[in-house]
Formats: sequence, structure tokens, C-alpha cells
Amino acid sequence: MEGQMESTTTRGKEQRDQVSFKIPVSTKNRIEQLAEATGRTKTFVIEEALNQYIVRNEWQIQSIQEGQRDLEEGKVIPHEKMVEHWERKNEGAVD
Repeated sequence: MEGQMESTTTRGKEQRDQVSFKIPVSTKNRIEQLAEATGRTKTFVIEEALNQYIVRNEWQIQSIQEGQRDLEEGKVIPHEKMVEHWERKNEGAVD
């Protein structure tokens, strides 16, 4: 995917950049159909999709990094203890 960005005027409080990139025709058609069906602009549909993707992946990366820090700090529970915990929980006996 080729890309190009150039600064544009500000909309609202955040500066916006124009981005140009190539996508498969089938994806472009799906974006257009979704925009038309929802009464939104293609820009809105693309921006919403990108934001959702970024939020989900930022959360995943942050969780992995937190887990790595916990491991480095010794904040771990042995597998056997975790299995026991979930077995008790399934039996309704968790503290």
C-alpha cells in the first residue's frame, strides 16, 4: 500500500492531515456501500474503522507489556494454583 500525507487546515480542535493510499477495489466498494447505507461520508467510515483498529491493538499491546512487566517483577501465579482457583470457582466456592 502506497501512502502520502500532507497537512491541511484544522477542523475542530485537532489538526487534520490528508492521506492518500491504494486499497483493493473491492474494499473501496465496500466502504462506499457502507457510507451510502449509513448516510455517512467515506472519510467517516474509514476514520471510524482506523480508530477502532488502533484502539483494539493499543489495548492488546499495553496488556502484553503489562504482563511482561508482571513476569519480570515475579508477579505470577503458578499454573496449578490458577487451575485450582477456576475449579473452585466453577463449583461456586471461590472466596
